[in-house]
Amino acid sequence: MPKVPSVIVPYAAYLRVYEPLAAFPEPERGHWARYARRPDRPSYQDELRRSLADLLPTPPIPVPVHESGDAFIADVDGVLCVCPWRTRLRGWQALGELAEELPGPVLDAVLPPVVRRQTSQDYERWLSRNPDARPWIRTSTWHVPLNWFVLVADEEREYDKGSDEDAPVLRYRTPMVQARRRVARGLKALKDAIDEGPLIDGLVDVGRWLEEFHPRSLVELDYGGLVHVLSAEQLDGDHSAADVAEGIEALRTGDGVGAGEAYGRLVERWRAVRDRRSAN
Repeated sequence: MPKVPSVIVPYAAYLRVYEPLAAFPEPERGHWARYARRPDRPSYQDELRRSLADLLPTPPIPVPVHESGDAFIADVDGVLCVCPWRTRLRGWQALGELAEELPGPVLDAVLPPVVRRQTSQDYERWLSRNPDARPWIRTSTWHVPLNWFVLVADEEREYDKGSDEDAPVLRYRTPMVQARRRVARGLKALKDAIDEGPLIDGLVDVGRWLEEFHPRSLVELDYGGLVHVLSAEQLDGDHSAADVAEGIEALRTGDGVGAGEAYGRLVERWRAVRDRRSAN
């Protein structure tokens, strides 16, 4: 069995962008160059543990007081690429979505209204000084949004079953130019077949987000903590990117039956995961 961390990580998946070091201005570029040489760089589980620990004081700390100086690092054909955590910014943005995720009494118990109001006011003041701020990481709990799979291809799928010491890893990595091209093609096929819908809206949104980054960036879709809720058999058999690509191609060629079958597989797979969120 894979080693279970001392703090079970939330069941979240991640969409990350790694930008070339040259895309960052000084002095940030120098910071990341030095940071990349550190042998003790923390993992996403460390970030989550810190966030959970901040909820324990009274009153709780919904977002870090200071922005994180950590990042994920990737070597892309000899080019150092960086994905800053920006934990504080992501925390502010996630706080605005909590009302849709948690019942009112639960939300008030975890984060009292006065704490949420103060945090929202802090974010508004910060955003007025940083209107162009955007995160390098998007997070989704209990599922992977279908529009994320449009960005990647099945042949880019990387699955490591893990070991007694390490948890499994399931991720996709693709060049930014490919991700943007797939968004454009996917949008055209969807808009030609259907007038509107959440998949189109989500794909437009993620496409606009990708345009914010350097064209030679790396895009990563990581199942993250979802590997702890999916069995080895489910992980091995999960080819959601292939199903999405098959469905879009079926729409493009007018094959409604084929598109429906691909969509049905996806819905069944991810409904089974999301249903566990409310399981007692």
